[in-house]
Amino acid sequence: MTDNTLQKALLYDFYGELLTEKQREYFDLYHNEDFSLAEIAEKANISRQGVYDIITRAEATLQDIENKTGIIAKWLETRKELEHAMENDENIVEIIKEYFEV
Repeated sequence: MTDNTLQKALLYDFYGELLTEKQREYFDLYHNEDFSLAEIAEKANISRQGVYDIITRAEATLQDIENKTGIIAKWLETRKELEHAMENDENIVEIIKEYFEV
């Protein structure tokens, strides 16, 4: 899995519910179900360009939400810290406390 694929999967997993129903459907078909733009267009009875525009807007929306909130970045940072602590038999309580601080 490429970094770009992983990034899009994380964006969708964290923020996908904030997309419109159509954006969620097309994003899922394209990125998760491996449908081509042509297959989605045929299924939805719209042009490939229309499908491309909807998916592109969905990706931009998801990225914009992450840029504003930073939730995924914080989650990845905390996960890395926890993995490091577990590998080195360190106490993870402090890391968890820091993660849940507001």
